[in-house]
Amino acid sequence: MRRREFVFGACAAAGFEASAARAAQATVPLLGFLSGRSRTETAYLLAEFHRGLAEAGFPEGQGVRIDYRYADGHYERLPGLAAELVRRGAAAIVTTGGNVTALAAKGATSTISIVFVAGGDPVGTGLVASLNRPGGNMTGVSLAIAELAAKRLELLRELMPQVVSIAVLVNPGNPVSAAEGRDVQGRAAALGVAIHVISAAGENDFEPAFAAVASRGAGALLVANDPFLIDLRERLVRAAAERAVPAVYFTRDFVEAGGLMSYGASIKDGYQKAGGYVGHILKGAKPADLPVVQPTKFELVINMRTAKALGIVVPLTLQAQADEVIE
Repeated sequence: MRRREFVFGACAAAGFEASAARAAQATVPLLGFLSGRSRTETAYLLAEFHRGLAEAGFPEGQGVRIDYRYADGHYERLPGLAAELVRRGAAAIVTTGGNVTALAAKGATSTISIVFVAGGDPVGTGLVASLNRPGGNMTGVSLAIAELAAKRLELLRELMPQVVSIAVLVNPGNPVSAAEGRDVQGRAAALGVAIHVISAAGENDFEPAFAAVASRGAGALLVANDPFLIDLRERLVRAAAERAVPAVYFTRDFVEAGGLMSYGASIKDGYQKAGGYVGHILKGAKPADLPVVQPTKFELVINMRTAKALGIVVPLTLQAQADEVIE
């Protein structure tokens, strides 16, 4: 064979292989993954999502391509990131990191299927028409974090009945967090507790936020639902410890990092269930026909080492309620 013919043949074969690879890739659906949180801090949750996706017939790296987008707590970036996934031709989009992420995806498309993991009320925030019959192009998993704020306040009051003034830390950039702060005030009045709402959107806000806790005479802190604050949990817990501020959180991640107490549903379980729903949708199910998954179990976690460091004696009745006590 002449060299020119060999080169031509090789190039043609390479071109054919490249075309075949592109054609094969085009037949594999693209899944958009949108999060208000950071990639590094959510790796353990992403593993749960992939587990649910695998259980639904899509093992990692097989049957679906995934394009990831993270806002790193800058919620104002979410609409642009959602629009990118729409332009990329995503067959479906999964949103994590709170209702604010799901709302950004909803604003970007009314036709692409969206599966959310949300901590606030999906109906109240306008994501779906109802939990049983979502309607439209969205469904997902509700962790009911915001709705449990009053319960967390009651638990904090049970732990420290002498406290009559409590601060509520909210992220002003998260509408669910801000609304939760207002909702807590209604329950606080019945408990005879004064509420002081303070704001923190990131680590740089912790110092002035805790200064506000002290200046307003608050004896304890309730951290309102905000996904990105989970990513900052170690720094937030450390700031509370340095100032000897007892705090209750919305997920066990904080307590495992040294926080005092938490009450809420399992976020890991939520990600796993969302992966399963995405798998069903990729197989042809419609979001409108899939009821929003609601948590059936809530866990109370108490860190006894932190309580001891703060000089708090945890009542036996409260210890008996706990699903886990960290000694």
